[in-house]
Amino acid sequence: MVPAWLWLLCISVPQALPEAQPAELSVEIPENYGGNFPLYLTKLLLPREGAEGQIMLSGDSGKAAQGPFAMDPDSGFLLVTRALDREEQAEYQLQVTLETQDRRVLWGPQPVLVRVKDENDQASGHQAIATVEVSIIESTWVPLEPIHLAENLKVLYPHHIAQVHWSGVDVHYRLESHPLGPFDVDAEGNLYVTRELDTEAQAEYMLQVWAQNSRGEDYAAPLELHVLVMDENDNVPVCPPRGPAVSIPELSPPGTEVTRLSAEDADAPGSPNSHIVYQLLSPESEDGVEGRAFQVDPTSGSVTLGALPLQAGQNILLLVLAMDLAGAEGGFSSTCEVEVEVTDINDHAPEFTTSQIGPISLPEDVEPGTLVAMLTATDADLEPAFRLMDFAIERGDMDGTFDLDWEPDSGHVGLRLCKNLSYEAAPSHKVVVVVRSVAELVGPGPGPGATATVTVLVERVMPPPKLDRERYEASVPISAPAGSLLLTIQPSDPISRSLRFSLVNDSEGWLCIEKVSGEVHTAQSLQGAQPGDTYTVLVEAQDTDEPRLSTSVPLVIHFLKAPPAPALTPAPVPSRYLCTPRQDHGVIVSGPSKDSDLASGHGPYSFALGPNPTVQRDWRLQTLNGSHAYLTLALHWVEPREHIIPVVVSHNAQMWQLLVRVIVCRCNVEGQCMRKVGRMKGMPTKLSAVGILVGTLVAIGIFLILIFTHWTLSRKKDLNQPADSVPLKATV
Repeated sequence: MVPAWLWLLCISVPQALPEAQPAELSVEIPENYGGNFPLYLTKLLLPREGAEGQIMLSGDSGKAAQGPFAMDPDSGFLLVTRALDREEQAEYQLQVTLETQDRRVLWGPQPVLVRVKDENDQASGHQAIATVEVSIIESTWVPLEPIHLAENLKVLYPHHIAQVHWSGVDVHYRLESHPLGPFDVDAEGNLYVTRELDTEAQAEYMLQVWAQNSRGEDYAAPLELHVLVMDENDNVPVCPPRGPAVSIPELSPPGTEVTRLSAEDADAPGSPNSHIVYQLLSPESEDGVEGRAFQVDPTSGSVTLGALPLQAGQNILLLVLAMDLAGAEGGFSSTCEVEVEVTDINDHAPEFTTSQIGPISLPEDVEPGTLVAMLTATDADLEPAFRLMDFAIERGDMDGTFDLDWEPDSGHVGLRLCKNLSYEAAPSHKVVVVVRSVAELVGPGPGPGATATVTVLVERVMPPPKLDRERYEASVPISAPAGSLLLTIQPSDPISRSLRFSLVNDSEGWLCIEKVSGEVHTAQSLQGAQPGDTYTVLVEAQDTDEPRLSTSVPLVIHFLKAPPAPALTPAPVPSRYLCTPRQDHGVIVSGPSKDSDLASGHGPYSFALGPNPTVQRDWRLQTLNGSHAYLTLALHWVEPREHIIPVVVSHNAQMWQLLVRVIVCRCNVEGQCMRKVGRMKGMPTKLSAVGILVGTLVAIGIFLILIFTHWTLSRKKDLNQPADSVPLKATV
């Protein structure tokens, strides 16, 4: 007997894969695709500078594509957004360009042809008809190889698949199928399949063919045929539905599993058509950065973390391609989406924005509860629970003078005063505030915590100065000259503190006060004042060490009638000299020594320059004490000569005029006056000296002329004598 062989030739149409950048890209997509959308079709190799332009997708007429296609600007993938129907449109001609905002083309156009694959486009084949011959003498059939039949075979049914023949005997055939299937056999032994087979319904059948005689008796045991339904790759891998975001803690080590994809393929289990492998599409590895943030195992679909660290707060959409046929050419694929959320961990310790605050000055009488300083700390963590902070005073507050006040969910803390300050006990404080995270830190230990130092200076509180009177009054005749002493302002306790005095509201400018001594003088003549009038100013006294401490009292000036002008008795003062240009020298001027009032201590003298404007311009007079004044040059240069300066000295109603003789001269480097020397008696003048010199030169000239004339005449006389009259010179 001859063994029967049944062959099935399956032809599958391969899916076109895009090249690097061919003249035209061709992409196939099955119609009525039942997977997830959007479905990523192919990736276009856009140039690196594509970030500067905009990806434009258009149809074959150049118009914008009004269809189910779109471009992912981030990954460069061409995608379809819904299922396609071949009967509606069999193919789509698209163009992809990269353009600027002003429609300038940076790249392209790239033509892309999308074909819709007919769901009935199956592999066609034919069955080899097997003839099985069995000898009448034998009692059993010869075992046959399994018969392979393609599922969903598009042929005319019933379809002849095999033939059995019992040689030498006229027999009839009967068929039994386990399980019951679409098979039949005719009287001649032709075996048929009556309809399409489907592996999802039944993947294999066991057929028994009985040979019977005319009486219906079986000749022998049945012929057993094992029919295997060959799976066709007609099902697209189906990704699991996109669920909620997968949370991955920040700083998770590489290799941590994010999720495990399990795409399903309705093709026969265990066949190559249902063998699914996985490939990570996005995110892609960054240029110049080693490693990737995610990895996928192609066999198991396990998505794990890569070597590239993740940052808290990132939301990443992973695109994983699930491919059947083990990724071989001609298979189907689906794009699975996994959303990953990187959750925060408490890996950042809080820090103060400023580590040094102050110095802050506080008076020692400030009330407890006063806000001294406000400190701010920040935490780089994102989770609100990880940003909760705890503050404490680490050092610098042994006696509990200060305290902290803050809200639990705030990064601001206030340093407040709890007790009274004392300058004598502690003139300054350095308070160190530390901040720590309430939640436990993740990392190499909590650390000491960040600190900020607040420097507080305690200001001593002193009472304002007090004068010896609450009101001052003085009387002055309206004829008093400038510089007349009116009175002296003194503190109530001149030993404990020093004051600096000034006048306020001196609208007429009649008065002046010495800043240190407190002596009040007339600054100018009291022109315009009338007898009986009063003039009120304020005397302000400031503490020299604490200028903010001051007090003021009124000073009332009563103007009196001018006394009869006393006869001024000029009192000459011995001559003194001063240097010009001006040097640090002056002349001491003293009052009349015969004044009995001054000797008895009834009152001091008042000194003033005479009323001559030139004198007041060139000279300056300062009162040293109640009996002496100091006369100096007011200008840098005064004509070198002897000057007589009138100085008016007054005491009570008496007035004197001193005539101070001062010699102004040029001085040498030692400050000694170089005075002009006059002509000595008997010494010739310049003119007489010149006359004597000229007369002497004339006499000498006349004398020389006479000698020369005489010599010339004598020589001429000697030349006129005869030769024999020349005396002979005796030769010895």
